[in-house]
Amino acid sequence: MTALDDLRAEIAAHPSNAWATVQGWEPLVIGSPASRVLLISQAPGRRAQETGIPWNDASGVRLRSWLGVTDEEFYDTSRFAIVPMDFYYPGKAPSGDKPPRPDVAPLWHPRILATFTDVRLTILVGSYSQRHYLGPTRGATLTETVRRATEIHPSFPIVHPSPLTLGWQRRNPWFDSETLPALRARVRTALE
Repeated sequence: MTALDDLRAEIAAHPSNAWATVQGWEPLVIGSPASRVLLISQAPGRRAQETGIPWNDASGVRLRSWLGVTDEEFYDTSRFAIVPMDFYYPGKAPSGDKPPRPDVAPLWHPRILATFTDVRLTILVGSYSQRHYLGPTRGATLTETVRRATEIHPSFPIVHPSPLTLGWQRRNPWFDSETLPALRARVRTALE
């Protein structure tokens, strides 16, 4: 067993996660010491949780397109580590899913991230990871933070690739013309 396997077992056994363990859910966090790109996102969707495969949905297809990688590259733990702000599907909200539980990342991320010793690029997907890792000083809004993505090192903040963000993407054409090409270039550099 690896250090990450041990941590996953510890997460599953933690009393705060008993509700998920009873449902037969495993904590969705993957990676290896060799992972080059660290992806920190909000929480698994229902389909990802049920299949045990992170980003196994329409949002994941969009995300891989944005990153310019194949499914094989994305799920190769020597290339990508995937660490959500909460390791379990949080349930449905009126529009989209409920937010990740706020106590999960502070409790587990420091130990998990310490197992990834070769990360060259950290991609912060959505506002929850950006607020946690960048704080309020990086931009007053998600749009402002993502607009300055190329200036933020070693992280690269992006919006969540949910279909709910299609309107945001249309209102911010610079994301497709400037941000995505820069993101793909940073990913390629990190993977080489």
